[in-house]
Amino acid sequence: MSRKNRIEELLNHELAPVFLNVEDESGQHHVPENAQTHFKITVVSSQFSALSRLARHRLLNHLLKKEFERGLHALSMHLFTPEEWESRNKNVLNSPSCKGGFNRENQNS
Repeated sequence: MSRKNRIEELLNHELAPVFLNVEDESGQHHVPENAQTHFKITVVSSQFSALSRLARHRLLNHLLKKEFERGLHALSMHLFTPEEWESRNKNVLNSPSCKGGFNRENQNS
């Protein structure tokens, strides 16, 4: 099972989201092909209602602890209550392009 599928399964089970989007953004970074190390996660769940923004991030980091131990390197989190999601017109910003790091063009040099 891919890292993306494991993350989706875990978050669906733990957070019962009304919206979940897990994007593997590893291809936008200077990492080996199929690295599955950089992800962008958008979760809309009523379970976030009583949590501050920091507490929501801590919760996701805790839930994904095993994935970080297995090589997950970077995680962009967009965590909303259903009301917050509606007020944002169900939209999140695109991730910026990676600048620097491992250069695939020079990997055989």
